[in-house]
Amino acid sequence: MPTIRPRVGYLALGGTIASIPDEPGAPSRPGLGAAQIAAAVPGLTDVADVAGEDLLQVSSARVTMPDLLRVAARARELVDGGADGVVVSQGTDSLEESAFLLDLVWDRPEPLVLTGAMRGASVVGADGPANLLASVRTAVSPQARDLGVLVVLGDELHAARSVRKAHTSSPAAFVSWPGPVGWVVEDRVRVAQRPHRRPALRLPDAVEDVPPVALVTATLGDDGRLLGALPDLGYRGAVIAAFGGGHVHTSWLDPLRALVGRMPVVLASRTGAGEVLSRTYGYSGGEVELLEMGLVRAGALAPLQARLLLQAALLAETDVAQAFSTHAGGELR
Repeated sequence: MPTIRPRVGYLALGGTIASIPDEPGAPSRPGLGAAQIAAAVPGLTDVADVAGEDLLQVSSARVTMPDLLRVAARARELVDGGADGVVVSQGTDSLEESAFLLDLVWDRPEPLVLTGAMRGASVVGADGPANLLASVRTAVSPQARDLGVLVVLGDELHAARSVRKAHTSSPAAFVSWPGPVGWVVEDRVRVAQRPHRRPALRLPDAVEDVPPVALVTATLGDDGRLLGALPDLGYRGAVIAAFGGGHVHTSWLDPLRALVGRMPVVLASRTGAGEVLSRTYGYSGGEVELLEMGLVRAGALAPLQARLLLQAALLAETDVAQAFSTHAGGELR
């Protein structure tokens, strides 16, 4: 009897994994489609039947929330139609944000795996083929079920809510805290720790207008004058990337009080790891005062993630504080 291979949907959005130069020596740009990318991967058809689709062919700086909601909707259609998992390739610059947003809305047990490349398809040592092969292996692995969205590069499996791009060009650019949840070794997927899944946010599959949310970073000597301009610029929410465990200069206090009266304001940490504190520092500008003022604690979410969750909560017209209480943790089990 013929061997029945797993089925994987492959949705291509462009990025470095799809990039080639128009002529030798020229800068590269997205030009390869899903079928071309998959055809360059030795042994891919031995792992699964991969059905490629081109949804976009752009740099990741041009990917938007409406694009990603369309990706989520198509991925649901694929797994509901019998696919064992779905792989999405895109540029790496915004990959960590794409993964987090998709994880907020992904409500299926089948793996949804994001991947990309740090070196273009025409460059010596191109990593796209190896990353796509590892991603397909992950998408069909029973160990990867019920993990939510995963990011797979360099044979490492990263949870969507903890992965970061930490280097502009290194093939080992992607890291996570406290570390990868698994890896691919000798063609097998190993999962060492399992992310705690939360209920999916219900967002429409198609949207045109996304609520604008500002991200304002606290820096040495900044007096916070940008904060007062946000309402008049049309922002509907703000995330403060504060110092340390959630602290700002005292000159920010009055503008923040005024801002909290007009829109939801989320308190995150600019450090990129750890949680926003809640009861450690009682000095003026510390997290205790800011939370009492009405800022919403971002928990373990990085500022980029907090911004996306706030946008999603506004789009879903759900309670912002409740959304962060549900989704802002970073536990593993």
